[in-house]
Amino acid sequence: MNAPWTRRQLLGTTAIGLALTKAATAAEPPAAAPNPAREAANVERDVIIGKGGDIDLHCDVYKPTGSAKPKRTAIIHFHGGGFARGDKSVLAAQLQPISALGYVNIAAQYRLSGVARWPAQIEDAKTAIRWTRANAARLGIDPARIVLAGYSAGGYLALFASGTQNDARYEGTGGNAGVPTTVAACLSYFAPASAAGIRRSLPMPTDSSDEAWQEVQIEKHIKGMAPTAIFQGLADTLVTPDVSENLCKQLRAAGVPTEIHEFGGVSHEFVQFPEFAAICAQLNDSFLDRYVVNARTFPAFGGGGAGPGPGPGAGRGPGG
Repeated sequence: MNAPWTRRQLLGTTAIGLALTKAATAAEPPAAAPNPAREAANVERDVIIGKGGDIDLHCDVYKPTGSAKPKRTAIIHFHGGGFARGDKSVLAAQLQPISALGYVNIAAQYRLSGVARWPAQIEDAKTAIRWTRANAARLGIDPARIVLAGYSAGGYLALFASGTQNDARYEGTGGNAGVPTTVAACLSYFAPASAAGIRRSLPMPTDSSDEAWQEVQIEKHIKGMAPTAIFQGLADTLVTPDVSENLCKQLRAAGVPTEIHEFGGVSHEFVQFPEFAAICAQLNDSFLDRYVVNARTFPAFGGGGAGPGPGPGAGRGPGG
């Protein structure tokens, strides 16, 4: 007959069981939070677009929804996270409003700093551009209408890719070799485009020279950038408003068509709030319609000057 258990033995066994249960639970990855925007019927998830070193790179494709006429334009989005964290899934909710306006939106993966150092990140961005152009027929887009959008660290990637179109130094070997990495426009959200911001976040190799750090400054690659829209929160303390304002000045000085949209009372990553995602979607649609979808110029408005005008309606733009 087995000896009866003492109270000490029973408590000790219970404690061991609880410890083992806690350890097993800690070893399991946390369950992913429900993401209805990414699980919607218009999303094709985890499509392989190429290679980043030895790993497969993926994207999520958000197809146009709603009653808007398809714009035959793809917007490739790069998430933020200081190059150290984040993933493409966090963009889901803010991509659905612009998908509803007729755009194909692609949330693209790139290697983070814990996996690879620079220039891996820009090479992965170029891989996404080449894949999009190579798959234009499948996506239902015009290959001449590929736009980049980036948020924080991803905004830096979008700007850098816009400034280094078809630059062999940054193309990488991720797939679809020889396909151009030309882009039609860039949407930059609170990008760390200052020298200090780049030094703080870009995962450069540890032995990088001063010359190498100079080469990754956005101002080195502004000439020839695609038309650019900049979005900035005026209460942002991570990327302060002057960074985006200086970027706007540099782009305009270089002759790059540029506009800036600043929002009072909001900080970094403000576009994650639904109301701002909707506002920015409308602003993006207006910008892209004027520069990409239905590219056009507007005649000067003839009213408001002293003396007689040139005649009724002459020289006036829409609504003039």
